[in-house]
Amino acid sequence: MTNASDQTTSRDQEERRTLDSELISSAPNALDSIDRQIISHLQRDGRRAYGAIANEVGLSEAGVRRRVQRLKDSGVMQIVAITDPLQLGYGREALIGIRVHGDVRLVADKIASIDEANYVVMTAAASTSSPKSSPSMTTHSSTS
Repeated sequence: MTNASDQTTSRDQEERRTLDSELISSAPNALDSIDRQIISHLQRDGRRAYGAIANEVGLSEAGVRRRVQRLKDSGVMQIVAITDPLQLGYGREALIGIRVHGDVRLVADKIASIDEANYVVMTAAASTSSPKSSPSMTTHSSTS
């Protein structure tokens, strides 16, 4: 009869082998279905316990922790606090969408340098008139 710690150790060893083989055989920053599930859980609740995520995705807590660290280290994911401007006392806000041809980062940096622009997000979205993806950006500006 195996106990829970033996099962966790076995699951942890299997996770290491799987992760190692995935890293060797995949392109940099490639995501598998478990990475995507972990990201999905953290997008809903960035403070969710790794143990709870582990139960949902079928890994050990240590396996989830390693994957999250790898995703953060590779720049695929960040865990940040997002504030509600109205709760912070800002009385007005505006969302502005800008379509950019060329280097979106240059435009985003320029907009971010404006004092009134508190939050700049870069996205890639397909145009309704063209199936080709075109970079775009949303700025979020709040004033009190």
